[in-house]
Amino acid sequence: MRVMQCMAGARHGGAEAFFTRLVLALHHAGLDQRVVLRPEQNREKQLADGGIAAVSLPFGGKLDISTRLGLRRELRRYEPDVVLSWMNRAASFCPKPAGRFVHCARLGGYYDLKYYRTCDHLIGNTKGIVSYLTEHGWPEERAHYVPNFVSAATVAPASRRDLSTPDDAAVVLALGRLHQNKAFDVLIQAMRRLPDVYLWLAGQGPLEAELRKQAVHLGVAPRIRFLGWQEDPGPFYAAADMVACPSRIEPLGNVVLEAWARHRPIVATAAAGPVELIRDGENGLLTPIDDAEALAAAINRVLANRETALALTQAGHDDYLADYSEAVVVQRYLDFFAKVTASGVSG
Repeated sequence: MRVMQCMAGARHGGAEAFFTRLVLALHHAGLDQRVVLRPEQNREKQLADGGIAAVSLPFGGKLDISTRLGLRRELRRYEPDVVLSWMNRAASFCPKPAGRFVHCARLGGYYDLKYYRTCDHLIGNTKGIVSYLTEHGWPEERAHYVPNFVSAATVAPASRRDLSTPDDAAVVLALGRLHQNKAFDVLIQAMRRLPDVYLWLAGQGPLEAELRKQAVHLGVAPRIRFLGWQEDPGPFYAAADMVACPSRIEPLGNVVLEAWARHRPIVATAAAGPVELIRDGENGLLTPIDDAEALAAAINRVLANRETALALTQAGHDDYLADYSEAVVVQRYLDFFAKVTASGVSG
């Protein structure tokens, strides 16, 4: 089995981070792969350190002939059985010589399907995305659910002293792009109702300056630490008491899986992804979107009741082991590749 993976993502992001994890995990499982991606030094180094030498192409605009020619060159040289595209641009750039390979794409959101017209099969990383595909006319037999996995490696906790955080203070960790969809403004509002709690916010994005100003205006800035984008958030999970996901729009919510994998209780808003993952009161807590008071109450419930926190943590970790561990998801991808190559190309 020969699989070419094509990624045209941004420098940072959940899909980009999972792409790297998956490529390396499939490599360790023995899958023969060729990786083509938009140049990004850190991602290329991570892959190289893991034994994968990536091919870089620009993945520019519609007039980018060099990427189209480069992809055709790599396809001729490698002769893959399957091409797996990531992101709209990679899928639309991939040529489709009939019968020479099965073209698949992995979707981590509710994307416009016009970019995927040359694909034979689509993967959604949530059941909601798969339903979206079929509701928009994609054939049911060619829409597949394969979830993400996250790392559960044991790491040393980040130093609270280095982050000017008292050892006895409760710490809430939140991660993601500093963007309107992630609703970190609501979490900062909630901090007013959590006077003894510290917030560690890992991420970068267009709203950073605005969020910092909001924290100052609300008087909570002394208890918030902006951590920037973290390639390895493991030490911060290890040092925090719990995780919050306040998103307005969240197709999946990798932070939910990360919290489960790293034995941390999770509070999330009722966006599509968390609702699919979390059974409220069993493996996490759900609150209404854009409700700072309810979010603060749920965080306080977890921090104030050790038995509640432990029960949520154990149930979440059990779900992680059953459905979202590396071994489980890698096998699902290998089974998927075997299935689609056996069924052949649709046209």
